[in-house]
Amino acid sequence: MSQTLNWTLKSFAELSTRELYQLLQLRQAVFVVEQTCPYQDADGADDQAFHLWATDANGDMVAYARLFLPSATANYSRIGRVISAGKVRRQGLGRELMRRAIAWCQQQAPRHPIRLGAQVYLRDFYRSFGFVEISDEYLEDDIPHVDMERST
Repeated sequence: MSQTLNWTLKSFAELSTRELYQLLQLRQAVFVVEQTCPYQDADGADDQAFHLWATDANGDMVAYARLFLPSATANYSRIGRVISAGKVRRQGLGRELMRRAIAWCQQQAPRHPIRLGAQVYLRDFYRSFGFVEISDEYLEDDIPHVDMERST
């Protein structure tokens, strides 16, 4: 990445209205419009998550991930909604986003594995971070996915 980015991590309660709007806008642009997949992105889980993102010099959100810590019902951390904006793809930003997301999960819950639901075409990308498949392929919103886990 040649450009300067500003990285931010906040709980839902800490998000400004503008930040919430920007992250929802980026998620919809990629997951709904670009992937032509109408689905309920606002799934009721954002208030339980931490939100990690990067903004560029213009203040545009160009990368984002939603992070969950282990809970009473899930003995693992979870990374989801991993996105790079189209204008910055193939510049290593997705790798930096994942490095930061994994590091934060390990720091906050060091004895817990990290899980994610990967779109199948990104399986090798996640494998490069130590994730291994823990499920068969399945369709989520008509897109092939596989659950993956990274051990502690």
